[in-house]
Amino acid sequence: MRRIAADDPEDALSEERMAEIPKKYKHPDVEDKWRQKWEEWGTYRWDPTLPREQTFVVDTPPPTVSGSLHVGHVFSYTHQDLIVRYQRMIGKNIAYPMGWDDNGLPTERRVQNLLGIRCDPKLPYDPDWKPVKKGKKDKTIDEVSRRNFIEACGVVTEEDEKAFEHLWRHLGLSLDWTDQYATIDDHCRAISQLSFLDLVERGEVYNVESPTMWDIDFKTAVAQAEVEDRPRQGLFFDLRFGVEEGGELLIATTRPELLGACVAVVAHPDDERYQSLFGKFAITPLYGARVPILAAEHADPEKGTGILMVCTFGDAMDVEWWKSSSLPLKQLIGRDGCILPATFGDEPFSSVDDALAQRSHDEIAGLYINKAKKRIAELLAEDGSLPGWDGPALAGEPKPTDQMVKYYEKGDRALEFVPTRQWFIRILEHKEELLAQGEKIHWHPAHMKTRYSHWVEGLNQDWCISRQRYFGVPFPVWYVIGSDGEPDFSKPLYADKASLPVDPLTDTPPGYTADQREVVGGFTAEPDVMDTWATSSLTPQIQSHWGTDDERHAKLFPMDIRPQAHDIIRTWAFYTIVKAWMHSDEIPWHHVILSGWILDPDRKKMSKSKGNVVTPDDLLVEYSSDAVRYWAARA
Repeated sequence: MRRIAADDPEDALSEERMAEIPKKYKHPDVEDKWRQKWEEWGTYRWDPTLPREQTFVVDTPPPTVSGSLHVGHVFSYTHQDLIVRYQRMIGKNIAYPMGWDDNGLPTERRVQNLLGIRCDPKLPYDPDWKPVKKGKKDKTIDEVSRRNFIEACGVVTEEDEKAFEHLWRHLGLSLDWTDQYATIDDHCRAISQLSFLDLVERGEVYNVESPTMWDIDFKTAVAQAEVEDRPRQGLFFDLRFGVEEGGELLIATTRPELLGACVAVVAHPDDERYQSLFGKFAITPLYGARVPILAAEHADPEKGTGILMVCTFGDAMDVEWWKSSSLPLKQLIGRDGCILPATFGDEPFSSVDDALAQRSHDEIAGLYINKAKKRIAELLAEDGSLPGWDGPALAGEPKPTDQMVKYYEKGDRALEFVPTRQWFIRILEHKEELLAQGEKIHWHPAHMKTRYSHWVEGLNQDWCISRQRYFGVPFPVWYVIGSDGEPDFSKPLYADKASLPVDPLTDTPPGYTADQREVVGGFTAEPDVMDTWATSSLTPQIQSHWGTDDERHAKLFPMDIRPQAHDIIRTWAFYTIVKAWMHSDEIPWHHVILSGWILDPDRKKMSKSKGNVVTPDDLLVEYSSDAVRYWAARA
């Protein structure tokens, strides 16, 4: 930090500068002049020679590079800047960097929409292809290779980052512009991959094929923290199921399209209506599957008819119940959200009427879920739709019902559960430790700590950190190809820490050569990339150069404050606490400073992704940065 002596010729209070006060204050000229002076003097630069106790360190939020900044960003970033300026005024050495969160699904979606492209990883790289913005009326979609797509993302994010920096400089944020990072740059990729390898060594990471929440549009797995419940009106279909020894059941379901995936029928063990049926078998409509009637604590006697079908997979309870059973997997929803084809008569798709089952399923195979639901409902209304029983399987007309349905927070269609191979970080077994870490941090306002605690207490899944996308940090992992020509996922090959960052699609694992790629006895690359939060959760370590510069790390970590929005406590705050605890048994910062929202006229949060924003550029030009900052400071 450069402090100016009283007799310094650059002294802001020199006689020369105070000699004449202009009659009209021209804020653009004054702001530009002082921005240049502060840059020349290094006023905002962190001094690494000063000790930690004299330093105030900020874990600056890196904005997502996926559109335009708005007045909500100005509001919250001004608040943190006011705190920083106060600390600087009382003599603290300030570490206040700037980062850009430029990898992940939001960036990919912006690039797809802006350039009218879609990635097809099977296509070869075209060195002559260049990203070009399409007009609004041009709705054509061009498919490009993975490498071309990643290059396009890099071009767009670089342009966006320049626009973001221009706005922040115009606003007068006292950031250290010599200390910047981008979550996709070499430094960040190395830190993120180092974190992954460290957690592998600690036994906190595992890879498994399991039913996972899946976005059918983005075609990727998502984590629990990225899921939100949205209201949706559905229909209850009352369906007749046969009982093998005679009689029938009436089951209410909102998902008749999953009948072919039914593996059991369950009711609460205390529900007297069904106790005599436990241990018997039911016959499903249309598909004629023989499924057990079992007792299950999660069945709600007050919901519908009190007895429900378990399918693979309709919801999270289906997943959990199936995992604890020895029942077969009947996966009928594909990764694209369409009904998969199946052959009936063979396990696991056995039937008391193979012909009816095959004929019925062929009617919906290849259809998207909503169209499949409509068609299966028509088939259920036909006579003979319950094998061995007269009349239609559908009892009466479908009844409207209000539902809360799970969506990816940035998605447009409901999530499905699809078995896929994913990487996970163990968090369920660490709830108590993570709650204790939250207690060590000062939350501002204090009641927001409750939101963190409730999130940790309500966790029901480990953290899924793999994404089936392209513009992200790759896993430093390869797999041995077995004698059958298939990857052996039980034998992952990890990169050497000294070689980070690596791209397994172009780099080779230790002990192998390039000509062993994709051959028996050789190796194949892990194609997935990490969830963007797997890197964003390391912003303190990225700034401190954890694992690469111990002296710098000791001077910056743990940090003093984390400014952030309250709606991402469950993601950014939580995951950062997880990583700091797992890597070094520390908290990442001493204080969390939580900001509110700026609302649109409909009282909804302003959001780049929703397009309901007011951009601040005109306000800064017309009223000055001081006026805009004063507005934010008064809140």
